[in-house]
Formats: sequence, C-alpha cells, structure tokens
Amino acid sequence: MRNRLYWTFFLSFGIVSVYWITDASCCTSIMVGRKASVDGSVMTSHTCDSHRDASTIFVVPPMRHAPGEEILLTKRVDDDSGVMQRYGRKPTGKIPQVAETFGYISAVYALMNEHQLAIGESTFEGREELQSDKGLIDCETLTRLMLERARTAREAVRIGGALIEKYGWCDLGEALTIADTKEVWLMEIVGPGKDAVGAAWVARRVPDDHVSVVANGARIGEIDLSDPDYYMASKSVFTIAEKLGYWDPKSGRPFRFYDAYSPESRVKVAATRREWRAFDMLAPSLKLHPDSNHFPFSVKPEKPVAPERIMEIFRDTFEGTDFDMTKNLTVTDEETGKTVKSPLANPFMPYEMNKLLKINGGWSWRGERPMARWYCMYVTITQSRGWLPDAVGGIVWLGYGNTAMTTYVPIYAGVTDMPEDYKTDGRTTGFSRRSAWWAFNRAATLAAHRWGEMRVDVAKVRDPIQKQFLAEQKAVVERASELFNESPAKARAFLTETTHAACRKATEAYWDLGDLLWTKYDEKW
Repeated sequence: MRNRLYWTFFLSFGIVSVYWITDASCCTSIMVGRKASVDGSVMTSHTCDSHRDASTIFVVPPMRHAPGEEILLTKRVDDDSGVMQRYGRKPTGKIPQVAETFGYISAVYALMNEHQLAIGESTFEGREELQSDKGLIDCETLTRLMLERARTAREAVRIGGALIEKYGWCDLGEALTIADTKEVWLMEIVGPGKDAVGAAWVARRVPDDHVSVVANGARIGEIDLSDPDYYMASKSVFTIAEKLGYWDPKSGRPFRFYDAYSPESRVKVAATRREWRAFDMLAPSLKLHPDSNHFPFSVKPEKPVAPERIMEIFRDTFEGTDFDMTKNLTVTDEETGKTVKSPLANPFMPYEMNKLLKINGGWSWRGERPMARWYCMYVTITQSRGWLPDAVGGIVWLGYGNTAMTTYVPIYAGVTDMPEDYKTDGRTTGFSRRSAWWAFNRAATLAAHRWGEMRVDVAKVRDPIQKQFLAEQKAVVERASELFNESPAKARAFLTETTHAACRKATEAYWDLGDLLWTKYDEKW
C-alpha cells in the first residue's frame, strides 16, 4: 500500500508539474511600513512562483545616454524551444531614453536600485478583455523603467503610471509593491481594453505602522484622490470602467478598483486564504475569518516585523490549521500498528492528489494554495534603511527555489557584480552545476518527495546558515559604513565580496544537501 501510494503521487507530480510551470499568476508580496518593522526599515517582498522564469541575478550599472537615444522594449512570451519550458522576450517598440539611468539589481523583475528603491510583484490577472496587444510595456519592463528613472516610491508610481498611460500596457492585471526608505505603496494596473493604448491604474500607500499583503488578488477597493498622501490613480481609472460597463456612477454604488477590474479577486480562495494567513500570523488577535472574501487593506502587527519573520511566513504551508494540506495522508506503522502521518505527507503534492486523498475536498489551481510552493523560482525580501548610506542601507534577501526550504543570501544595494553561477540561468540548458539555482532547486525537489522525513535534513542546513547571515548584519553595516566614509568604492568592493561569500557558502551547502538526500534516502525511493 505504501509503495503504491508513493508511486501514484510520484507520477501525478510529474504530470502536473508540466501544467504548473506554464502559469505565472502565483506570487505573494508582503509590505512592511517603517514604524511596523523591528529596526525602522521599510520592506517589501516577492515570491516569484513561476518555473518558466529565468534564475539569473545580475547588476545593471548606472549609465548616461546621448540625446535622442531610444530604448528597445520587449514583452514576455512562451519559449518551448529549449530543453525546459521558459519565457522569452519579444520586441514591442521603442521609446525615448532619459539622459541618466540609475543602477539596480535585477532578476526577472528589477529588485532594488542604488537609491534603495525596491519593488515586489504579484499577478492578479483581472478581466481578460482588458489586455491589449497595442501597448508596449509589460510588468517586467515597467519594473526596470521605474528603478532606472525613480529615486522614491512616489516617483516610481508617477513615472511608471505616465509611461503606461502614454505607451500602453500589454500585460495582465498586475500588482507592484514599491518601497523606499520612508514608505511603501501598492500599485495595481490593468489594460485599457482590446486594441486600445493606455492603462488604468491605482496606488495606495500602506500606513507607516501597518503591514499589507497581496497574493494574486487585487487589493485596492475604494479610493480617495482628495488624499494624495495615500492615493494616486490614472486619469482613466474611472472612465475606462464606466465605458466598458464595469461601473455606473449613477448607480450610487461606490467605485472599487477590484470590483470594477478584477471581481474574481475577492472570490478566489488561492488569493484570499493567503491574505488571511499573512494577517493572522502578524496580527492574530484580530481573529480574521479564514473564509472571508474581504480583509482590511492593511493591519497593525502585534510585534515589530523583522526580515526573518517574513521568511517564516513565506515558509508557511497551513500546517497546524484547518487547512493543513497533509492532514489526511496517513499510513499504518508496521511496528506499532498505529495510524500515523506518512513520511510522504507534504504540502507540495500536485493538486490532483488533494482530490484523491480527500484533502480539504480537493482544490483546483484557482482554489487553495499556501505561501510556499515547489515551483517558486526565487524569493526576495528587501530592506530600505534610510539612516545608512544607500549602498549600505539597501539590502535584498534572496532565496532560490521553494520558500519552505531555501536560505536567503544578503545582496547589498552597493554591489557591483554577482557571482557567475548566480548570473547563469538554470533554465537555458537544463540541470547544470554552473547555475546556483539548481543547487537549491534540486535539494528542494528531492525533499518534496519525502517531506515528512527530509524536512529535518533541510532545516539542519537552512537554519544555521540563515542565522549566521542575519547575525552578521551588524558587523557588516558597521564596517561598510566606516569604509564608505573613507571611500565609497572601497565600501562597494567590501559589500560585493560579502555578498559573494554568502552566495558561495549557501550554494555549496545546498549542493552538499542534495547529495546527502540522494544518498541517505537511496533505499526509500
């Protein structure tokens, strides 16, 4: 029985994985205001839950551009020409380049620039008929344009909004979480409709003492444009909704962005349950109902939030709650005769297995899913710390692969380059030891098959390294700040080497972890 159950799971996992890597609308972003964080930093985050995306992490330097210079824009397209399914880029057109662009750290989406401006992302799709092929700018492109041209979150919203209104949005409904050293904003964007050029967008600021979350569902409802300290929007945000029949100003009903442009967001359990879980972990005394369709835009956390707290939330799989994805997967212990949780029990089974094992009634891709997923390409948690020089204060905590199993390495805003194996895409040629992503992804994929047992081995590697990186921050900041006063170039060199050393340590540890899992559990496959 035990072997038969495992192989059913294994075969289903292989089949479903092909389906899931084609879907990009699976990301979570948590935002933290400066008065809600443990040290006064402003934070945003992003789980890039799509196995079609590239794994490359690279640094784009600041540049000056000649008058009349243009920039070629591209959009994401499916590319199945290689050994693994992935995304390619297709040109959409050109727009004028600005005289000076800022340097930034980038992955699939741009992450943080030299001024500590940081971005996270979550797709909510919205109404299908809103997408227009006439536009030039998709989400990935917009994040780069924002970080190249803006110093603050407000600037990023205004600049990005003006660009998509003028040159057109060609993507699905998207949410961007934009943080600087003082505040964090949520910006939600949809297209103008078939064959139209433009966009409808809205942005709302998270109060400084609050946290917020977006999890593949539009989160902004009513907007008050008479309060520019907390709200911004496109000129078309009302008119497009009225023109397309999504909202009637004469009806007496208040305009709500998510009702007009993404009504499914409030009934998609895959979104609302994660919203609940993040808020419940940060502010449990609110006792928000897990089956609710509407949650507060933001809440005040009961304890100041540190980066490691967001790491814990991103590791969450509903275990111990009514929505535990492993609660019904049991076997009989041969020695004691008791029914116990199977060592195969894990939250990373394909959704078909949920129905087979009658876990929470079985879920579809629009149904239940936890924070941590096996198809996560990378995850980031950013800190913008205004009391430090930008090169030192900005930090991107980056983890590769499944968020339940990864170790986050610190990448500082002042870095000038990334290690070669972090710049090498793991999806270009398939498995390769030249790509750091495969060290983490291989270990996580193996562990998912016997999560009940292997989670212990993963934790023994993950947790000590993570604690070390976090504990070293004080000394790194002190040394980098001293060097910055002496020479910014010396500080950047120090931060670059510190980043490279952390990347090497974590990557080598996960290569070894993968080898251990192959060996230790060889007879149990």
